[in-house]
Amino acid sequence: MLLHKSFVHAFHTTRKLCTAGAGLEKSALSALRKKTGYTFANCKKALALHNNDVTQAEKWLHEQAQSLGWSKATKLSDRVTTQGLVGILVSGNRGSMVELNCETDFVARNDTFKRFVDHVSRIVLHYTDLTEFDGDLWKLGFDSEALKNLETPQGGSLADHLALLIGAMGENASIRRALCFKVNNDLRLAGYAHPAPTNVSTTQNITQVGKYGAIVAFRSQHDVDDHEIQKGICQQIVGMKPLKVGEYGKDVPAENKDDETCLIHQEYLLDADKTVGEVLKENAIEIVDYHRFECGERTQRDIKEIIRAQQQNSN
Repeated sequence: MLLHKSFVHAFHTTRKLCTAGAGLEKSALSALRKKTGYTFANCKKALALHNNDVTQAEKWLHEQAQSLGWSKATKLSDRVTTQGLVGILVSGNRGSMVELNCETDFVARNDTFKRFVDHVSRIVLHYTDLTEFDGDLWKLGFDSEALKNLETPQGGSLADHLALLIGAMGENASIRRALCFKVNNDLRLAGYAHPAPTNVSTTQNITQVGKYGAIVAFRSQHDVDDHEIQKGICQQIVGMKPLKVGEYGKDVPAENKDDETCLIHQEYLLDADKTVGEVLKENAIEIVDYHRFECGERTQRDIKEIIRAQQQNSN
């Protein structure tokens, strides 16, 4: 009887210890999955290899993901990336516009890809903080190689983070180009990506994503911004692709209004009875500079590279 009682006590004690151990493992697994977003199987393997040490398991998972990401990125690097998104981020006197490409529209619409567009936009915006200047307007363009070499506050370069994305998405992706703005004194910035979400009260410090985008630097005599007018001007630039702002007395309106390339002489998209110049005057706004991105468009750099390749082939 005494032996039986001792056995029963030992059995229950062992079961309690096992239950407690299982609870710790489950807690660690839940914490690791929440922190990293990796699969149940991978998190369980990482914890098993590191005695349920969440910190070491997380480090191992990131190293594995980076290694697999670079491996997959190398294998997929020759695949053409014609789809993608433009990201627009305006925060106070700073703004960034980026273009990221992928293979399919399905991936471009994926939330993971959109979050990466936001990530790159914020890294580019961060680099405007490192620049001091005395003028009204400063802007800087980045090509693909310059962007990939940017170091991130999270550790590693954007090239490392891109490899992780490629590993996770399973198709090739690229960070094509970026442009950052910074204004001083009385200049302000406005940005817009198309198509735009509805019922959005503000776009400040929110990355807008779409197939097209524009950032505008402007002066206004009004203390309070009219966001609808700013949005309308950005939409004009996105939709009508003006080549320059234009100057009254210097730039003559085109005979055919559909051929107009000066912003101030273009028919205003939101009110065909007015020109953009008239809308700007009515609202006491002066456009100082702007830039437009269209996902997949050929840039001057692309055209020069094509011409150079053709010349080399002819030789």
